[in-house]
Amino acid sequence: MSSSIMDVEVTPKVVKEHGLKPEEYDHIVKILGRKPNITELGLYSVMWSEHCGYKHSRALLKTLPTKGDKVLQGPGENAGIMDIGEGWAVAFKVESHNHPSAIEPYQGAATGVGGILRDIFTMGARPVANLNSLRFGPLTDPKVKRLFAGVVHGIADYGNCMGIPTVAGEVVFDDSYSENCLVNAMSVGLLKHDQIIRGKATGVGNAVIYIGATTGRDGIHGATFASTEITDESTEKRSAVQVADPFMEKLLMEATLELIHGDLLVGIQDMGAAGLTCSTCEMASRGGAGIEIDVAKVPQREKGMTPYEILLSESQERMLLVAKPGCEQKVHDVLAKWDLHAATIGVVTDTGRMIVKENGKLVADVPADSLTEAPVYHPAKSEPAILKEYKKFDEATVAVPKDLNEVLEKLMADPTIASKRWVYRQYDHMVRSNTLIRPGSDAAVIRVKGTQLGLAMTIDGLGSYCALDPYEGAKIVVAEAARNIACSGAQAIGMTDCLNFGNPEKPEVYYYFDRVIAGLGDACRAFGIPITGGNVSLYNENPTGAIDPTPIVGMMGLFQNVENRVTQWFKKEGDFIYLLGEIGQSIGGSRYLKVTHGKKTGLCPTLNLETELKLHKSLKALAESHLIQSAHDCSDGGFAVALAESCFTGVTHEAQVLGATVTLLGTGRVDARLFGEAQSRVIVSVKPSDAVKFEEIVKKNGVPVERIGVVGGAEMVIGSEVKLPVVKLADLFFTSIEKTMAL
Repeated sequence: MSSSIMDVEVTPKVVKEHGLKPEEYDHIVKILGRKPNITELGLYSVMWSEHCGYKHSRALLKTLPTKGDKVLQGPGENAGIMDIGEGWAVAFKVESHNHPSAIEPYQGAATGVGGILRDIFTMGARPVANLNSLRFGPLTDPKVKRLFAGVVHGIADYGNCMGIPTVAGEVVFDDSYSENCLVNAMSVGLLKHDQIIRGKATGVGNAVIYIGATTGRDGIHGATFASTEITDESTEKRSAVQVADPFMEKLLMEATLELIHGDLLVGIQDMGAAGLTCSTCEMASRGGAGIEIDVAKVPQREKGMTPYEILLSESQERMLLVAKPGCEQKVHDVLAKWDLHAATIGVVTDTGRMIVKENGKLVADVPADSLTEAPVYHPAKSEPAILKEYKKFDEATVAVPKDLNEVLEKLMADPTIASKRWVYRQYDHMVRSNTLIRPGSDAAVIRVKGTQLGLAMTIDGLGSYCALDPYEGAKIVVAEAARNIACSGAQAIGMTDCLNFGNPEKPEVYYYFDRVIAGLGDACRAFGIPITGGNVSLYNENPTGAIDPTPIVGMMGLFQNVENRVTQWFKKEGDFIYLLGEIGQSIGGSRYLKVTHGKKTGLCPTLNLETELKLHKSLKALAESHLIQSAHDCSDGGFAVALAESCFTGVTHEAQVLGATVTLLGTGRVDARLFGEAQSRVIVSVKPSDAVKFEEIVKKNGVPVERIGVVGGAEMVIGSEVKLPVVKLADLFFTSIEKTMAL
């Protein structure tokens, strides 16, 4: 943009370049009672983008359950907050940074972590843990390896520099994400109830203060960029990707928390997507007020920046705050202590308008609420024909492999199933000394220091299931996350989600989106789990079509006594092994079907919500009674893979490898019983002396249970079908990704 930006005529071509539809432009004219100038057009273009405005998702999101006894802050703020007892609360949220990471993997991922951390400490919480969910194309593709390495490096550098442990995550490799990777970052923070603050502007005359890094031209129209499909021309939009500075963010976090805990602020907001534009109009709208700022007072690191550029820049590590009356100097003193830029750039007004000036000259004047109230669309939807084809799949056409040992070996080396040790070895997961269960188990666990309380957390997604059956798949995503929490011994209390889909203006994509929302909602209601916030990422498309519909679920669990925590690996030779739940009878939608036979088809597993809830209650009761030594759910790869992981997952933490000898239950296809992915199943180990009490509790809760074998030996033996050295399986599991990345 040149210095003559104010002279640019707003033409239909300019409107289109800003990502606005003709009818949206007409609505803006109606709101203003005149034509907008180019700066005002820029404000609407970012705030009415899909990324900020949720135009195609807001109507469906309103159907989700968001309330509960423990909810202190639901959707609509920077992060959700839940009560965890003893005056403590947990803030948590997940967001996407998909498009930026596809273009600039290191910076895209790093700034994604920075953004979600700001969402947490802006609420007054100190971040205590990070998680992430990543999806890429096949790891054999050199481009995918480059993206994967860059994303992991970016996440590691930012979190490690901030001193925030990365405690859990997941990585999936699938053709669906070949040209559009997914990078979803989650953060968790702790705070006292009286430390909660919100992003609002109130109090006429109160000072509006800019803090943090200086403003540059990086990230301009980042929100708009994230609201369109990636194309061959996307590499030309590298300026829409922000640049990260974790050392600046560390200072900003400490200063922000000192300001909040010092009771110096009315409200505070991160300058994330849409930058200064978003923070000003959203704070004014939430507070029922107006804001007037002068962009000439905004600290800038580049010469000749126009109001348009300053307002739309998404430079990182910046915040906007409203000081309490008489506290302005104290605010500046705190920021000076942390060597941060601070500038009073405006005041709160009672006009309800966002007024922008440059050296006293008016450059924009719009109703603040109008920027935060983007048009809401209800797109057409139609069931994709491919879903009917999936239902016709006949499993009888798939031959059962003769060598089932070879199948298991192949699954253990599959990058989607294999250990993500190559990833989490780059993350510091013990900093701050709160982490009790590190990466590698079903859920991570951290302590709340000074109390007996603990938090379990996990992040999960099943795009392949949702591609086959969006409603059933979405139910399973929620159940999988809650089951992981239950396996750790905690009670699931709240959820955040990141909904990754293709272009919602395509009827087939919107059908998937609609059915996924329905599945998420029904599962959360059945489990009594409120959704406290999240993010929607649309327009994730490959040249061949949309990505698999991919809802990512971040789940929080609570321990009243964190000493009741459970891990997934076997502990001692001679312990009994039990299966809770039914053995699998189908290979539809399984990772086995994809890896061994090259097919992603069939019916995904069905989920009985009542059965699943009984399992969760049983696991929590067993953990509290200290009647289980380990618990691990059956997911990707089914029963055989889960059993193998129970034998050696602890090798990364406890330096032990334990074999197992079990009976293979059920009848019918042996590959379905070994590798099918039937739901509501958990493998547990129990001391022989606790077996009677264990069985009483499980049966009382109405959960199917069978003692299937015993821990011990150097081999994993499943009936007459599988017999392999555990050390061989462990080597395949732990080194698969490492060896591929070393090529």
